[in-house]
Amino acid sequence: MQRIGVFVCWCGSNIAATVDVEAVAEALSHEAGVVFSTNYQYMCSQAGQELIQNAIHEHKLTGVVICSCSPRMHENTFRKTCERAGINPYMVEIANIREQCSWIHKDKAVGTEKAIILGRAAIAKVLLNAPLTAGTSPVVKRALVIGGGIAGIQTALDIADAGFPVDIVEKEPTIGGKMTQIDKTFPTLDCAACILTPKMVDAAQNENIKIYSYSQVEAVKGFVGNFTVTIRRKARYVDEEKCTGCGLCTEKCPQKKVPNAFNLGLDTRRAIYIPFAQAVPKIATIDADYCTMLKTGKCGVCSKVCTAGAIDYKQQDSFVEEQYGAIVVATGYNPIKLDRFDEFAYSQSPDVVTSLELERLMNAAGPTGGTLLRPSDKTHPHTLVFVQCVGSRCDGGEKGKPYCSKICCMYTAKHAMLIREKYPDTEVYVFYIDVRTPGKNFDEFYRRAVEEYGVHYIKGMVGKVTPQNGKLYVQAADLLGGQQLKIEADMVVLAAAIEPDKSARPLATMLTASMDTNDFFTEAHPKLRPVESPTAGIFLSGACQGPKDIPETVAQAGAAASKVIGLLVKDHLTCNPCVAESNELMCNGCSACEKVCPYGAISYIDKEFRGPNRTTLLRRVAQVNPAVCQGCGACTVACPSGAMDLKGFSNAQIMAEVDAICK
Repeated sequence: MQRIGVFVCWCGSNIAATVDVEAVAEALSHEAGVVFSTNYQYMCSQAGQELIQNAIHEHKLTGVVICSCSPRMHENTFRKTCERAGINPYMVEIANIREQCSWIHKDKAVGTEKAIILGRAAIAKVLLNAPLTAGTSPVVKRALVIGGGIAGIQTALDIADAGFPVDIVEKEPTIGGKMTQIDKTFPTLDCAACILTPKMVDAAQNENIKIYSYSQVEAVKGFVGNFTVTIRRKARYVDEEKCTGCGLCTEKCPQKKVPNAFNLGLDTRRAIYIPFAQAVPKIATIDADYCTMLKTGKCGVCSKVCTAGAIDYKQQDSFVEEQYGAIVVATGYNPIKLDRFDEFAYSQSPDVVTSLELERLMNAAGPTGGTLLRPSDKTHPHTLVFVQCVGSRCDGGEKGKPYCSKICCMYTAKHAMLIREKYPDTEVYVFYIDVRTPGKNFDEFYRRAVEEYGVHYIKGMVGKVTPQNGKLYVQAADLLGGQQLKIEADMVVLAAAIEPDKSARPLATMLTASMDTNDFFTEAHPKLRPVESPTAGIFLSGACQGPKDIPETVAQAGAAASKVIGLLVKDHLTCNPCVAESNELMCNGCSACEKVCPYGAISYIDKEFRGPNRTTLLRRVAQVNPAVCQGCGACTVACPSGAMDLKGFSNAQIMAEVDAICK
């Protein structure tokens, strides 16, 4: 006979303001199996936990129901509390009367009634609970970082410095990410390459770091501590072991008209190329879409001039399978496409550029050697108009994104200052909705642009940009001045919104990680677990989780690394005992559960059963490996015969909750 104790938490006024906690405790005291019921202001506090432990001893409780906040917050706390008092931790149930009740009901009577129902359901379930014992699984002491930008590099360096091997998988031929394309960084205006290049070199030279450049994750299996990852190494048509990075092949290749993706198509490169001078690894790559030899079988100049014999036109994609204990996602961001913003004439005039394109035009290693020239006629621009929030903070998100991209205000201030400093004869106008400068020394940086450099900040929106006679006519509203403006500009710069890299969505599917509606990875808890995915063993670093500047990205990278290190230092992890189990008498061997299991925990065996007239029958039945099963429950839903059940969440327990709610 179960002896259940019920403990109702006030959570200060979070619950007590819209739920009569005393009435809830009183009502639940009359439920079958309940021998003790009480309420307390803060059940998760030390005093509250002592109250629970004392009640367990005094009333000889065998099960506990806590009516409080989400189990995601304090289930582990209460389980440990009960375990210390001698109760199996899986004989504890949480009735969420905060998020699911008090926070969504203003009427106290309604909130109280619902809290009683939720408590009744938890009691019905705990009456059918059985003690469970958690097993252990070993931890593979190796980490994978997906993405080789500043976030991925910093995460890998921190993990490697703790003594653990770590692999970086980067889809581009070189690590470095977007930061390699930036000229200066705010708010210090120091050289981006000067900061990033040493980090790239450190990653390449660190004995604990292995870089898989020009590669991508193809498949992920397993679970926290034991991931099996298949990595596709795309064919470079250049032997990485032989290539010395001398660059002779990139100079002699006759195919010169290939759009240079690193410079965002503002100039061209050869069919065989090294993205930029500081590339890591500094290995040439042949672009198969433009290489004459690969397309027609005629040419071979690069092979002839390569003294190292590194060119291999027959090279194919290869696959590597590695084991990892933890995975860090650092897939970064991209500016949105502006094809829906025709009012700014981005597709009509080469002199309308994005902020990232302006970075390349101002960079000494860019297409113009660092001299700011109009793309159309290579002349010096005298009037520049910056348009803020292009695609950011769009109502409804039909053309752009509903969120603030966070970095645009600051990099526009940076661009304006650099242009005014280098070209004092220019006039710079910035049209903005409002200026957001939330970081350390950011507001001072913005005010320098206005007060020291004389940048014209105008609160208002640009309505239309019209190319005419070599000029760009900008029609805009000055909201503070209450007038319409028409500015004759030489260049218009659009602060395009940023969005997660396109690889994020398919990667999330492989990792069974959560994403929000904007395709940013979702953290386990926005305040308490900001660098962890809800999927155990998956961690988040940088702009894959949301828009971030470089300092914030580096900080989050270090935080993600610390979480990974905390996992990898363990020899074994405690497994979730709430795993699937098969009723072999009901199993018909259909394989439906095996097909849906994302962890490969289900296999099939032929087993003998006693049939009619003492005959022996051989039947195919499912078996679950409890060390591999993660208790996701997918198999229990897929099983047509109802043979699959989940310990701690059995069909009988779920139906008991439903019955308790409906009675």
